[in-house]
Amino acid sequence: MRLDKLLANMGVGSRKEVKQLLKAKRITVNEAIVKDNGMHVDPEHDQVCVDEELITYQKHIYLMMHKPPGVVSATSDKRDRTVIDLLSADEKKFDPFPVGRLDKDTEGLLLITNDGELAHRLTSPKKHVEKVYIAYISGEFPENIMEQFQEGLTLDDGYQTKPAKLEIVNKQSNKVKVTITEGKYHQIKRMFITVGCKVTYLKRIQMGNLQLDESLPIGNFRPLTEDELQYCKSLK
Repeated sequence: MRLDKLLANMGVGSRKEVKQLLKAKRITVNEAIVKDNGMHVDPEHDQVCVDEELITYQKHIYLMMHKPPGVVSATSDKRDRTVIDLLSADEKKFDPFPVGRLDKDTEGLLLITNDGELAHRLTSPKKHVEKVYIAYISGEFPENIMEQFQEGLTLDDGYQTKPAKLEIVNKQSNKVKVTITEGKYHQIKRMFITVGCKVTYLKRIQMGNLQLDESLPIGNFRPLTEDELQYCKSLK
């Protein structure tokens, strides 16, 4: 990697500012002063210092976000704010993206990273990673609604969903928990429409063993803990 790109990515400054630091002899590579901003270094093995302070290279970023309603799960959008817009400049410099997507009006657990391999592990249908949602529903539940979800439902476009698990958390308020292993467009909403009901609120609380940190305020994010990250990387 070019030295100026590495230092810019690590927040030392813009490439122009890095060039000025090099001219001032404030940057060393393996204890030797360097002046060439185009010099290539190995981030994993070379020791890069600015003013004798070691710069630790970070290749990937892993964030848990409590996605708020009203923002879209995308890196950019011409009309709406995106989940990337909620990040600070320090996180944006890694060119992160959301892992999978949540509908604009859906809140809850969303992972953001720039690690494409890890994102694939979590979203690939072949991995069968369970996604758990809390929902509030309007309309009368069919008597056999749980069996219908377990058997799979035929959506409006003819798609047959994989078996899903439905738990009625509170019958009085029509609060339910839904577990699916896929993520078709508006899938949970369309599943309930199929049985004559409507989703009025939807929140994702879990992906596999990764649970939403309920102490994380809506719209906020934090790095994954080491245990959370190791779980994600353990998915093969």
